[in-house]
Amino acid sequence: MGHSPASLRIAAAVQAAESAVVLVATVLAAVDTAAGRSYHRSSGIALTVIGVAVAAALALVAMGLARARRWSRTPALLTQLFFGIVGIYLLQSRRLDWGVVSVVLAAAGFAAVLAPPSLRALVGREGARPEQRQTGQGRTEQARTEQARTEQARTEQARTEQAQPGPGRPAGGASRRRSARPGAE
Repeated sequence: MGHSPASLRIAAAVQAAESAVVLVATVLAAVDTAAGRSYHRSSGIALTVIGVAVAAALALVAMGLARARRWSRTPALLTQLFFGIVGIYLLQSRRLDWGVVSVVLAAAGFAAVLAPPSLRALVGREGARPEQRQTGQGRTEQARTEQARTEQARTEQARTEQAQPGPGRPAGGASRRRSARPGAE
């Protein structure tokens, strides 16, 4: 975890806090179910099981962020989106206690995951732009592309010079050779 940037460690901490919030809400739902205050006992049990599973999944994503795993970026961003939407809904319902926490966590999570150092750490070498990618010999992809363009330009120039009539050459290129393409004589 020491090799990941600070913004990514903040993103992991936010993700872990969101996992804790979901777990607290799950425990409250379980207590209400056990006390008989759930609309249906079976729906309260199902909500509790789903809540525990979601809290565990969010904790797994937090661990992925802390270790700079590429797979953790999209689930983390989707978590922030979900938390922001739920937070706005809670604020509109005048549940400021949960709503403010949700919106603040979502904003902090988005900012931390989308910070350039976090994105660089999560994208890694394989996701780098082609001009930044290293080839086997240590040259960049950009250098290889430029070399290929230079060779292509030289080839085109040589063809153009060959096609121009010169002293002792008929117009149209080399003397009476047949074209390599079938039917193009």
